Amino acid sequence: MGYKLPELPFAYDALANHFDTETMTIHHQRHHQAYVNNLNKSVEDNGLEAETLESLLKNISKHSPAVRNNGGGHYNHSLFWETLSPTPKTAPEGKLAEEINKVFGSLEQLKAQINQAGMQQFGSGWAWLFVKYNGALGVSGTANQDNPLMDTNITNQGYPILGVDVWEHAYYLKYQNKRADYLDAFWAVLDWAAVEKKYEEVLSKLK
Repeated sequence: MGYKLPELPFAYDALANHFDTETMTIHHQRHHQAYVNNLNKSVEDNGLEAETLESLLKNISKHSPAVRNNGGGHYNHSLFWETLSPTPKTAPEGKLAEEINKVFGSLEQLKAQINQAGMQQFGSGWAWLFVKYNGALGVSGTANQDNPLMDTNITNQGYPILGVDVWEHAYYLKYQNKRADYLDAFWAVLDWAAVEKKYEEVLSKLK
């Protein structure tokens, strides 16, 4: 059956105060769909149908640029949609909150580091909160559709639990060149309940 475009867990206009309806529609239906279509073709062309997406990304240095770009595009966008909500939990709790305070000092300082990673990404890319393979939290930025799962990231490898898309297609219709305003808006629709769930899933993998 191949990879499929996941349905959004909300309507296209549900985040309109922060992410406009037209951008959400184009971002999901055109950009993400294109990554899915091209990933399926790349996987089929290279005989990789038996590989999971996670396995492909963890060993991406062995695969073609088409698999890297489209596999990353599908993975990254799928995570992005899962962690957004029109009625978000506005702060983490429990173990994730404890780890954030331990590593970054506070939630506000974590947000500042992620915003900085997003602002410093020249051109297209992502800013991440991820769990390193030793269980520690980290923040990083990646170019294009790369992510911390990929073995091409020498110093910042791990499992992403939060990603901010800083490609212009994610924000330009509403925010134009004001990437900082878009990054601020992101926090208003980020659902920390979804991030907590991702965090617990990763911790279970690392046991």
